[in-house]
Amino acid sequence: MDAIQKNLLSEIADLHAVPDGAYNIRANGEAAGRRSTEHIEIVPKEDKPGIDIIIKPGTKNESVHIPVIISQSGLKDLVYNDFYIGEDSDVLIIAGCGIHNGGDGDSAHDGIHTFHVGKNARLRYVEKHYGVGEGTGENVMNPTTVIELDEGAVMEMETTQIKGIDSTIRDTSAVLGEGANLIVKEKIMTHGSQKAETNFIVDLNGDDCSAHLVSRSVARDNSYQVFRSKVNGNTKCMSHTECDAIIMDNASVSAIPEVTANHIDAELIHEAAIGKIAGEQLMKLMTLGLTEKEAEEQIVNGFLK
Repeated sequence: MDAIQKNLLSEIADLHAVPDGAYNIRANGEAAGRRSTEHIEIVPKEDKPGIDIIIKPGTKNESVHIPVIISQSGLKDLVYNDFYIGEDSDVLIIAGCGIHNGGDGDSAHDGIHTFHVGKNARLRYVEKHYGVGEGTGENVMNPTTVIELDEGAVMEMETTQIKGIDSTIRDTSAVLGEGANLIVKEKIMTHGSQKAETNFIVDLNGDDCSAHLVSRSVARDNSYQVFRSKVNGNTKCMSHTECDAIIMDNASVSAIPEVTANHIDAELIHEAAIGKIAGEQLMKLMTLGLTEKEAEEQIVNGFLK
C-alpha cells in the first residue's frame, strides 16, 4: 500500500499494521488482504461484490476488521456484506470507509451491510467515514444497514462521519426479537455545502425488547442535515430516540421523528434539540485565554466526543 492508503487505514480503523485476528481489507474495489481464524470465517461472495462473515456460536473476545479505502478518483464502489453472529458469542467488528479524491471525478462507496445476530449474542460494531483530497470531485458515501436481532441479542452500533464527506444518505433498519436490545450512537460533522441524511426505521416486535438511538451532529457553513426516525412499538417494549444538533453560520438542520405505538405496553420517547453554541459557554472559555474560534472548537469537539 502507498502512503495515501496507509493514512486512510489509520484514520478510519486506527490500523498501522496487519491487524490481529480476522480481517478483510478492500482497496479501490478489490480485495487487498484477507484472513480468517478458527472461529471467524470470511468468504467472498460469488454472485456479487462483497463477503460473508460467519462467526461461530460461543466465540468470545475476538474482533474483525473490514475497512474499505478508495484512492482512485471517479471510482464508484458497491459492496454487499452479510454478517452471521452465532448464538452466545461476544465480538467486535470494526468497519469504515476512507476516500482520498485527488481528481475531478466523484468517488463513491455504497456499502450494504446485513447483520443476523443470534440468540443471546453480543455485537459491538464501529464504523467511521472519512474523506480527504485536493481534487474537485465529491466524496460520496451511502451506507445501508439492515439488522435482525434474535431473542436476547444485543447490538451496539457506533457510527462517525469524521470529515470530508460531501454527500451521504445513511439508511438503517432493524427488527428486534424478544428481549433484544439495540443501541445506536451516531456522530456527524458537516461543513461547506455538504449534505447528510440519516434515516432510521426500527420495528420492536419481541416482548421486552428495547432500542436507544442517539444522534449528535454539528452543521457548519452552508451545509444541510436531516435526521428522520421511525419507531414502531408492536408489543411490550421500550424505545428512546435522542437527536441533538449544533447549528452554525448559515447551515440548516431538520429533525423529523415518528413514533407509533401498536400495543398498550409500548413506551416510546423521542427528544430533539437544535440550537447554536451558547454565548456564556464561549465567554467562559475565552476568559481562560482561548480565542473565540478556539473556544468554538473546544465546545464542538466535546459535544461530539
